[in-house]
Amino acid sequence: MKHIQKYILLLSICFVLMVTSCQQPGGNTTGSEFMPDMGHSIAYEANYYNYYYNNTWGSEDEYYEYAKPRMPVAGTMPRGSGGVAVKESVAFTLNGSAPYYYADTEEGRAAAMAEIIDNPYPITEAGLAKGKKLYDIFCSTCHGEKADGLGYLVRDDGGVYPVQPAILNTDEFIAATNGRYYHSIMKGRNLMGSYADKISYEERWQVIHYIRSLQAKEKKLEYNQYVNTLNNVDRPAGDIAVVVEADHDSDNDQEGHHDDHDHNSEHGVGDHHDVHDSDDHDDDSH
Repeated sequence: MKHIQKYILLLSICFVLMVTSCQQPGGNTTGSEFMPDMGHSIAYEANYYNYYYNNTWGSEDEYYEYAKPRMPVAGTMPRGSGGVAVKESVAFTLNGSAPYYYADTEEGRAAAMAEIIDNPYPITEAGLAKGKKLYDIFCSTCHGEKADGLGYLVRDDGGVYPVQPAILNTDEFIAATNGRYYHSIMKGRNLMGSYADKISYEERWQVIHYIRSLQAKEKKLEYNQYVNTLNNVDRPAGDIAVVVEADHDSDNDQEGHHDDHDHNSEHGVGDHHDVHDSDDHDDDSH
């Protein structure tokens, strides 16, 4: 009888241990864990609050202070901004970003409109094509494909958009400085949100160029790589020198190269192409 009681007691103890060791999470308990350090990092992780009660090197409040975001070390530079690239005589950082110091206030907007006058990029056909592509993606839905304020959000389904988007081909917007457009792209305006995180520094200016070309089209004026009769601010690029590298075939002998060179010289290949007289465009550009 005594042996039976011992066995019953032993089995009871084993049963209790088994139940408590296999406790499942639920309610306010996380359950029992085997080797919890394998599942919970007790290391400090920046910008991530993951306090664990087995941490023994500090209190929960101390850990919370450690986990807060910190200011970057003085002199820290964003990735991609460590060098400068040059395109169309405009220098910009490699990640396509540029600082913008005008606040998202009426005062900041007024200052941008008064101080940002010139588009740093000249008018080029390639730039206008890029600007059109971006405008069609980000702008035409509200402002319309012709900058007439009749984007499909306004035009279709009885006009579901709650407000009338800006009509960019009016005299008011034609006379507006480039800063008015650039500030709106950077900070947004009314129901329009910011597009600073969607298009790069160069792309913003190419979109503005394309808007100017739509304004010129509305007024039956010219705004292209060679002529600008819309305003006296934006500069046509004119002829752009293009460097073409010959693809030499290693199988050709030296004499063949000389023959090709002579043949090309007879036809003007490699010479500078005709350049439009800059005086012909001065009046049209201003």
